[in-house]
Amino acid sequence: MSNEPVDPISRAFLNVEQSASGQRWVSRLDQAGLNRAMAISQIHGLPDIVARVLAGRDVPVDGAMVFLDPTIRNLMPDPLSLMDCAAAAARLADAVKRGERVAIFGDYDVDGAASSALLFRFLRHFGVTSEIYIPDRIFEGYGPNPAAINQLIDRGAQLIVTVDCGSNSHESLEAAQARGVDVVVIDHHQLAQPYPPCRALVNPNRDDDLSGQGHLCAAGVVYLVLVATARLLREVKDTRAYTLDLLGWLDIVALATVCDVVPLKGLNRAYVVKGLLVARQMGNAGLAALFRKAGLGGPVTAYHFGFLIGPRINAGGRIGDAALGSRLLTIEDAAEAEEIAARLDELNRERQAMEAAMLQEAEAEVMAEYGDGENASVIITARENWHPGIAGLLASRLKERYRRPAFAIAFDPMGKGTGSGRSISGFDLGRMVRAAVDEGILAKGGGHAMAAGLTVERANLGRLRAFFEERAAKVVPGIVAAHTLKIDGALGASGATLELIDRLESAGPYGAGHPQPVLAIPAHRIRDARLVGTSHVKVTLEAMDGARLDGIAFRAAETPMGDLLLNGRGRNVHVAGSLGADFWQGTRRVQLRILDAAPAP
Repeated sequence: MSNEPVDPISRAFLNVEQSASGQRWVSRLDQAGLNRAMAISQIHGLPDIVARVLAGRDVPVDGAMVFLDPTIRNLMPDPLSLMDCAAAAARLADAVKRGERVAIFGDYDVDGAASSALLFRFLRHFGVTSEIYIPDRIFEGYGPNPAAINQLIDRGAQLIVTVDCGSNSHESLEAAQARGVDVVVIDHHQLAQPYPPCRALVNPNRDDDLSGQGHLCAAGVVYLVLVATARLLREVKDTRAYTLDLLGWLDIVALATVCDVVPLKGLNRAYVVKGLLVARQMGNAGLAALFRKAGLGGPVTAYHFGFLIGPRINAGGRIGDAALGSRLLTIEDAAEAEEIAARLDELNRERQAMEAAMLQEAEAEVMAEYGDGENASVIITARENWHPGIAGLLASRLKERYRRPAFAIAFDPMGKGTGSGRSISGFDLGRMVRAAVDEGILAKGGGHAMAAGLTVERANLGRLRAFFEERAAKVVPGIVAAHTLKIDGALGASGATLELIDRLESAGPYGAGHPQPVLAIPAHRIRDARLVGTSHVKVTLEAMDGARLDGIAFRAAETPMGDLLLNGRGRNVHVAGSLGADFWQGTRRVQLRILDAAPAP
């Protein structure tokens, strides 16, 4: 028998080879990671669980305390390290000095609204007249179009700044060039050469950009450009530049960073950590109104940005007035802010109802087209009566349910389909979509690794299914077969305390690239389990010492995990999930968000 130690990641955590949701549980840490966690805990006096979380996210031993306190000062690069940032800042500074009329062309999602609002607020501070133009998702689609560009110029725009779009808008920028109007592009989407004609193209994902800031969302890039512009205006002794409080707008940057699901590393962590502190002061009238309408309980967290505020702002761009979000983030009148917040909240409820109905139809189509989905490498659903603004949400739900890349396509009566796709980790969806464009199967399309959009004619739907399946089949089955749930550590119900939650939150915020800690609760008895709402399962777990822990499994009804919990009263189970604080009638309580479960011996 070999005496060599067994790498903990090679064993199933708690011996769970296949959970109720079909996952194998493994430790996030290998032996080297466990050693690093022990060193972090001992040297810095941190709880073992917190140390394991840091080690599992590749935080070095000597960098642990700096990581726990990210600052803008330490993590912000020189803005001029971004290609064309100097040119963009110079052109914006000139617009301020000359008092030019500026048009801001944004995208219809949260990042676009936030980016537009940041630039609008900056120009307003310097007394510059500007307007925000957000295209209609259905009638205009994503990004600048020549008609809108000409319309803005006709209204007097002397400078056009595109934010969260424009990197691939050759025809539209050529239209501005033909009329002698400068365009500055501030974006973060993938792009290809040749670049469109413009005065400056600030995009950390362009091939010749060496800043290393490609993980920023558009609002994060806009913020850097504004820092550079303010610096130029201070150099020419513009007194208004000395009263500018850019740090006071970090709540807007944090909102976009969370909602655009960019990796929470480097500067992004500082944006969110410091932006949450600003948000908790409720100084932004629009955000404060929307938080009240959403029923915020307790201090603002990244979760509230992602699940309360983001969906409501997006609802305007999906099924209503696309400009509502940017207006909300720029507004200073409390009464008007309340009106817009109420409208966005109403639109979000309408969106939820439409999404539920569309999801039922999509799942029926998946059953007819793919059976249980196990033999498909990519899921594609399409209907004529679907709202194109909800296609992305639908794709996300299908991806979660079938654990495969998924697309939802809404066709209009003329046979033109507008769709969105969402991917699983390890499969580059944007590259596959661009390949379909190159093949002539798609009219247009693009995106990034985890999300993409496309336009397709109904006559090409069969070709698209075959092309996507052939491409995905080379990679996706291997990803699905190796489907694992990474566990950061284990603890009992008595160890799940508010103090521990606070320590874990100090290692946050969590999100893309910095996953929420997943903790295992081993061999606890299901004391109670019941259905809440239409699809959630509420559970009370009890340890052998009598300690109890409440948990909730969202959208678990009619799933194998939901069945295990609802039918398991009195039985022992292993449960895996994330700890959080729930506010109920002013009282802060521990709650486990259940992600998976397995029978325990």
